[in-house]
This record gives sequence, C-alpha cells and structure tokens, in this order.
Amino acid sequence: MTAALDPIIHPTHRLRICAMLVAGTTVELSIIKDHLDLSPSALSKQVAALVDAGYVKQERLGTDTRRVWLSMTRQGTKAYRGHVAALQEIVNATTVPSEPRPG
Repeated sequence: MTAALDPIIHPTHRLRICAMLVAGTTVELSIIKDHLDLSPSALSKQVAALVDAGYVKQERLGTDTRRVWLSMTRQGTKAYRGHVAALQEIVNATTVPSEPRPG
C-alpha cells in the first residue's frame, strides 16, 4: 500500500464534511450542519479540527456576518484526495482468502 490514511480526515464526520466541500467550492456551514444532522457544538468541533490542520478555510462573506462559509484549501484537497486513494487501495486489495472445504 502506498497511500496513507489521514488521521485528521479519517473520522466519519470530517470525511463527510470534506466530501461536501470538494463537491462544492464554498458551502455555508448551516447546509453542512443540516446535511450531517450534527449539533452546532459537534459540528464546530469537527470543523475546528479541519481548520486547525489547514485543510479548511472558514470565512464570513458579504454583509451578513452571521453566515459562515467553508471551503477546502489546496492542502486540504490534496490530503482528502490522498485519503480517498488510500481507502480505495484498501478496498481494491481486500480479498477473502479461500479456505479448503472440509470433506
């Protein structure tokens, strides 16, 4: 196996946040909250981990400062793609060993 799982992205909620952000360029935080059905505090914790790692950028755009927008950074996109590649390697390399049948 050549690609490695990213411990920052690996938790399910963070992986789903990254998937949403890669699919859309900039996504409002409330959209992610509703889609993942997370409490505000749980979402904040997950987003903070991604922001602290430099994977996600968080900003307030325009005049409505209550709305928070998230987007992936270049570093985050690269880390996400590497993580997905590692997951694909695991899935593609997994085979069930055949056991001899009794009899």
